[in-house]
Amino acid sequence: MRTLRNLIGGAWTASAEPTLLDLVNPATEEIVARLPAGSPGDADRAVAAAAAAQPGWRALPLAERVRRIGAYAGVVAAHAGELAELQCREMGQPVALGRPFIEGAAAALKADAEAALTYPFTTPIDNGGQGTAEIVRHPLGATAVITPWNFPVATLLTIIGPLLAAGNTVVVKPSERSPLSAVRLCELLTLPDGVVNLVLGDARAGAPLAEHPGIGLVHFTGSVPAGRAVGAGAGRRLHRAILELGGKDPVIVDSDADPVATAAAVAHGAFLNSGQICTSMERVYVHRDIAGRFVDALVDAARGHTLGDGHDPSTVLGPLVDRRQRDLVHGHVLDAVAKGARLRTGGEVPAGPGFFYPATVLTGVDDSMAIMTEETFGPVAPVRVVDSFEEGVELASRSRFGLAATVYTGDPGHADAARAIPAGILWVNAWQGGGPGRVYEPAGYSGMGAWGAHAAYDAATRPATIHVAPAQTS
Repeated sequence: MRTLRNLIGGAWTASAEPTLLDLVNPATEEIVARLPAGSPGDADRAVAAAAAAQPGWRALPLAERVRRIGAYAGVVAAHAGELAELQCREMGQPVALGRPFIEGAAAALKADAEAALTYPFTTPIDNGGQGTAEIVRHPLGATAVITPWNFPVATLLTIIGPLLAAGNTVVVKPSERSPLSAVRLCELLTLPDGVVNLVLGDARAGAPLAEHPGIGLVHFTGSVPAGRAVGAGAGRRLHRAILELGGKDPVIVDSDADPVATAAAVAHGAFLNSGQICTSMERVYVHRDIAGRFVDALVDAARGHTLGDGHDPSTVLGPLVDRRQRDLVHGHVLDAVAKGARLRTGGEVPAGPGFFYPATVLTGVDDSMAIMTEETFGPVAPVRVVDSFEEGVELASRSRFGLAATVYTGDPGHADAARAIPAGILWVNAWQGGGPGRVYEPAGYSGMGAWGAHAAYDAATRPATIHVAPAQTS
């Protein structure tokens, strides 16, 4: 049985806390590793190592930092299959799904770092002829990245590029539910010692890291309650926090949408990674004119999502990450049915080992049900019929969350009207569309702080204006 360790200043070290946590394979319920629960002492040592390495890393020419990050991205891409297999063991994601996401994230890491070459770290400004003045953007120093369990490799890789390229160093705290892939990512490191450090554990590691006085920024991806705690801790220390939290993402299907093709797209967006994705389609509003055909097609698509161990290439849906998550998902379904929703397919806990849950479709839902108001994070598509596109927009906007939204329509006026939905990202006719230049900030309970493209470099640096006047003479 492997016991995982922290990476601090280039050395793999045991935790100061002897308590160990079991890591369970969610497909078999077998213990696959043990990891430290974490402690403030672990965070202290990791931050100290990151702070010690930062001046040397910052002193490298920008092009050299970018080159080294790109080289590391290449190493990660070459090990994408191995990393995908580790993700499958730790949180159940099918290997066939995980590998392309990891390859894409490695490419994004390289591209995000290369964006530093065109970012205005120094900008001259008009000083009215009284000497010179410029805005210089400085790195923040040691930063913290706390990642979730649902896409452990991809999430980490799409965050660290701007932080590192800007001259910061990083302490990574992965979810205690998915540490194996993070450990392997750090074993593959080709950067100088201390530039990336790893601290394992649960909140006993995460809380002292987020609140550490030596941290200049904490980037957290996870649940709303944990995000509130991280934000509060950062606020007490007066350092920056980027928070990407939960979502209850709506989908509006207009009367002119192709019901069969759109149902297939919604099935993909609702059931991908067993619904364990922040921007999963969690509320579906379909126009009455096509509702019957759409729901029938969605049910057919759901029944085609086979359950199984993610090592099997035929598996579409792997297990949920653990029993607690499955209980939450099933609880939402049972609550909806008890309040009058109709179960069209799925909704039953399979027999046997593993935390599996089938692709599930509900109709007859309303806002009295948790399935329409609280983040489910599972393979469930609750469908509500609306009488107009305008009603769909109104209901889609009625949420505490505001991460993303998707609209299927052929009407340009309706596409324009959908811009009113409060969300960090709006997709029209193509879920997960957009390119590397996108910038977003979640709305409401879904988080705070802009990220992506130039906004990531804005967050990773601190602007200072430097004015140099002519030397005074007598």
